[in-house]
Amino acid sequence: MQKVVISGTGLYTPAHSISNEELVESFNAYVGKFNQDNAEAIGAGQMVALTPSSTEFIEKASGIKSRYVMNKSGIVDINRMKPDIPERSNEEWSILCEMAIKAGTQALERAGRTAADIDGVIVACSNLQRAYPAVAVEVQEALGIEGFGYDMNVACSSATFGIQAAANSVQLGQARAVLMVNPEICTGHMNFCDRDSHFIFGDACTAVVIERAEDAVSEHQYDIIGTKLLTKYSNNIRNNFGFLNRADDSGVGAPDKLFVQQGRKVFKDVCPMVAQLIGEHLEEFSLPVGDIKRFWLHQANLNMNMLIARKLLGRDPEAHEAPVVLDEYANTSSAGSIIAFHKYQDDLPSGSLGVICSFGAGYSIGSVIVRKH
Repeated sequence: MQKVVISGTGLYTPAHSISNEELVESFNAYVGKFNQDNAEAIGAGQMVALTPSSTEFIEKASGIKSRYVMNKSGIVDINRMKPDIPERSNEEWSILCEMAIKAGTQALERAGRTAADIDGVIVACSNLQRAYPAVAVEVQEALGIEGFGYDMNVACSSATFGIQAAANSVQLGQARAVLMVNPEICTGHMNFCDRDSHFIFGDACTAVVIERAEDAVSEHQYDIIGTKLLTKYSNNIRNNFGFLNRADDSGVGAPDKLFVQQGRKVFKDVCPMVAQLIGEHLEEFSLPVGDIKRFWLHQANLNMNMLIARKLLGRDPEAHEAPVVLDEYANTSSAGSIIAFHKYQDDLPSGSLGVICSFGAGYSIGSVIVRKH
């Protein structure tokens, strides 16, 4: 089989950012208005008063300080509390496609490739804006790529699952190179009226070029040593929005049609599963944990990442060993680990080993062991 490398990465960062202070200000104003408007029902015990949030609570719970968003005005509008992103006509490129074009073009440039060198497009993300046609086929058309395209969704693990799917296609000779893209408008499924989760997500798009090692020409290449995937069913992270909602009017607009999670259970369940999977993956290739120079982990929660790294290393990780971007980007679902990889890969010397790992709803976990070429 063909040896495969990651030869280029790309990142699209939205123009707008919301700090914790701005988010808390709008959320608390919404809470004050809600409690005032429903004071009679709250006093009668028919409704529960909402509790204000704080920047201290957010940073302690998550490590997040700000987030980039595709639309800011709608989110901080206390009479709206959701993004304001108008639908586009079928003749226009969709917003996910537009994000993918920007990240994908950068990845192609870093890989030293053009559309003519790519045989497949995979759009792997947790927040697809439509059922069909596949966004990947739209991206393929927009970039002028011949070959195939398809969408896949494994929630926050979509990127690492996408890397394995792309690598398999190249290894088996089905494609010379594949562009794998992760456009995430996570604010679209976020409940900005919920104190426990209104701060979690941001928007971004990442892209990765995966190709045959013998063809690669880029300055920074990473050999894909191996991939390992795991899924285990859980309801602790869930979003019930879908086309069948229209078949039962009672569920329309219900909170479970947005992101919901039982955070403490997720933390308790997922951290040991991730550490175990990475450890087992390294053992399969006879690689000591101490040989890994960098862990590019899913950027959902700082406490989770530190605990996973601590379980693996037997000590607290140094900043360069498990780089953090969630303080600036928040949780961008599948894009998170790739943002970390994109921003913190060029400094490693040749021969350095690293692990890209994402994890999330499902539960799902994906691990990719790489070596700097």
